[in-house]
Amino acid sequence: MSGIYDETASWIRENWNGTDYLGWRNTIVDAGYGVPSWAPENFGRGYTREQAREVLRAFDDAGAPGGARDVAPFSEVSWLLLPGAALTDYGTAEQKERLLRPMITREWDLGCLLYSEPGAGSDLASIQTKAELSDDGENYIINGQKVWTTNGHRATFAILIARTNWDVPKHAGISLFIFPMQQDGVEVVPIRQMTGGSEFNEVFLTDAVVPAANLIGGEGNGWKVLQSALGAERRGMGEMAQVGRDTAEAGSRSAVFTRSDDLVDAARTADRLDDPVIIDELMKIHTWRLTNDWTQARAKMENRSRGGSPLASLGKLANSRILHGASDLEFRLLGTRGLQYDKDATTGDPVAYRTSYDLMMGFFNSVGGGTDQIQRNIISERVLGLPRGVQPDKGVPFRDVRKAVNRSLSGDQTGDQTGEK
Repeated sequence: MSGIYDETASWIRENWNGTDYLGWRNTIVDAGYGVPSWAPENFGRGYTREQAREVLRAFDDAGAPGGARDVAPFSEVSWLLLPGAALTDYGTAEQKERLLRPMITREWDLGCLLYSEPGAGSDLASIQTKAELSDDGENYIINGQKVWTTNGHRATFAILIARTNWDVPKHAGISLFIFPMQQDGVEVVPIRQMTGGSEFNEVFLTDAVVPAANLIGGEGNGWKVLQSALGAERRGMGEMAQVGRDTAEAGSRSAVFTRSDDLVDAARTADRLDDPVIIDELMKIHTWRLTNDWTQARAKMENRSRGGSPLASLGKLANSRILHGASDLEFRLLGTRGLQYDKDATTGDPVAYRTSYDLMMGFFNSVGGGTDQIQRNIISERVLGLPRGVQPDKGVPFRDVRKAVNRSLSGDQTGDQTGEK
C-alpha cells in the first residue's frame, strides 16, 4: 500500500458516515480529494495522476463516492473536465467557488457545448451568435443558433461562445460564458441520426440571459479560453482507447471501449483466427493502439510542462482510426448477420445491433470535438511546422470578412487589411 493510499483511507474512515450525500461531496472538495491532481487553488491537492489513482482506489475500496473524479474515465466526467480546464486556467477565485465547485460536487452534473453553428463548424471562429451587454451591465443578452449539441435537451449548463465585438478580427471578438440552459429563450430541437436516435440537437437562443459574472477570461478572450476546453476534450477523446481497456473489464462492449481481445474472440467465433489477412488486421489495430498510448503519454507530459500540447490532436485523430478500423473489422467478421440492425436494442439480434451501432457511431469521434480534417490541419501547422493555408480574412474586422473573401476569390488585391478599398 502506498503512503497516499493509506493517508486517504485513514481520512475516509474518519470522515465518511454513509449519509448526507451532498455534504460529503463538499467535504471531499474542501479536503482536495474530489480532484486531487489539480492545484490546491483549484480544489485539489497537487498530486500526480498516478497518486490521484491511489486516491481513487482508496475511495473505491471504502465504498465511498465522489473521490478523484479527475482520473475517472473521460466519458463519465467530461462535463467536469471541459469547463474545469477553462475555469482553472482563466477563472477568478470567485468564479471557481461559484461555478467550479458545483461541477465537482455534481450539483451541476451534465453540461453541453454551445459551439458550432450552421455557418461555423470547421471554421468555428466565424460564429455569429451575439452576446450584448445589458444597459445595467449585469447580464449579456444572447441571440443566435447552435447545432450538433450533445445533451442539449438534458443539460443544466453549457460552455457558450458568442461574439461580443464585430469590429475586430474574428478570433478577437469572441467571448466565453458558463451559460444556464434551463431558462426561457432556449429552444432545443432534436436531430435524427442514422442510428435512429437523437443524441444531438439544434439550440435556438432568443433573448436568452447569462450573468456578466459568468464571463470567463474577460471580453474578447474567448478563443484563448476555449483552447483549454478543446485541449481537455481532445486529450480525453484520444485517451478513450486506453481508458476503455480498463472500463471494458466491467462489461462495456462499445466500439470506443473494444479491446484487442474482443476482436480476437470475434475472429475465433468466425473461424478466421488462422486467416493471415485477419491476423494482419488485428496486429494493425493493436499497433495503432499502442502507438496512441505512447503519444498520449507524451501529450500529458507536455501539457503539465507547457499548459497544452498539439499532440492531443494526434491522439484524437488516431482514436478515430482505431474506432473505424475495429468496428469495420468486427462488421466484416460478422458478415451478412451485421445487416440485421434494429434501432431498438431490445429486439432483433443483439450482436448485430451492437456491431452495426458501433460502426455508425465511429463517425461521432471523427466529427465531435473537431473533425478529423481540422485535427490534420492542427498537426500539420503546430506539430510538423508546415505553413498555413491562404487566410483572406486574416486581420480583417469580422463584419467585413465576407467582402474580403469575395475580393480574394475574384483575384482583387486592391483592398487593404481593414476590409476597405
